[in-house]
Amino acid sequence: MQMSERKRYNDFSTYLAGIFPFKVQKVSINAGFTCPNRDGTKGYGGCTYCNNQTFNPAYCKTEKTIKEQIEEGKSFFAYKYPSMKYLAYFQAYTNTYAGIEKLKAMYEEALCVPDVVGLVIGTRPDCIPGSLLDYLEELNKHTFLLVEYGIESTNDATLQRINRGHTYACTVDAIRRTAERGIRTGGHVILGLPGEGHNDLIEQAERISELPLTTLKMHQLQLIRGTRMANEYITNPAGFHLYTVDEYIDLVIDYIEHLRKDIVLERFISQSPKHLLISPDWDLKNYEFMARLRKRMNTRDTWQGKALQKNNIVS
Repeated sequence: MQMSERKRYNDFSTYLAGIFPFKVQKVSINAGFTCPNRDGTKGYGGCTYCNNQTFNPAYCKTEKTIKEQIEEGKSFFAYKYPSMKYLAYFQAYTNTYAGIEKLKAMYEEALCVPDVVGLVIGTRPDCIPGSLLDYLEELNKHTFLLVEYGIESTNDATLQRINRGHTYACTVDAIRRTAERGIRTGGHVILGLPGEGHNDLIEQAERISELPLTTLKMHQLQLIRGTRMANEYITNPAGFHLYTVDEYIDLVIDYIEHLRKDIVLERFISQSPKHLLISPDWDLKNYEFMARLRKRMNTRDTWQGKALQKNNIVS
């Protein structure tokens, strides 16, 4: 029997619709954080693939207050849905990398903005002390909260190569400690990092499925101007496999088949600004990619978790 498109994977919009009785949109914030592998605590230069200009909207300027950034983001979306509510998304760099009192003030400033109904906090697994989890556990009782960790890879050799500054064991520990507090816990992975082939990524999906994740984002490796990885590619292009869009769609579907069926899948691709992107340039809008992905899933008659043996077990 054919499965409806809606049921082929567990999508984020449906998940939010089950929580909120109104439309909800994330509004990005750049609160001026840095990272421990940028400021010398663990290293310098950051992750080799990273250029934060690729995902900061125009209204995200550190000279503006958090409230100002949110209000500008709201005005950008409100024309389409006047009754829209918002999740304040602390996105740029490591948004738990400061003292607890400073973090409280930032998060609570965001929550005081009218029509903000929750927080999404992007961070690293090595920047989540117990004292902060104590605060977030209490905050989670009063508002929507999602803490999203950059996993990127489950392979320690890859993590070292891309200068993450932490191990996969650190990631597992942070995700488990967060989820144990009853906090929605998200993850982010990059598919196609150098040295990771198809079989490695399928194994990664199986390992990801063992974690108590609520949500997962994934996107293709993109080579961005001004990054160390871009220089690596120029020096040794044979060390990289940059997927065509059709190759990537099949990879994503294979990956989804090996993911636990209750994990909410928020994103499959990322789109860097043209002036920063070196490769791959698919010239494809997100909705166009999604249409092709769904069509291919229908053609293959497949779904999330189809190939995963232990679909309901989280270790």
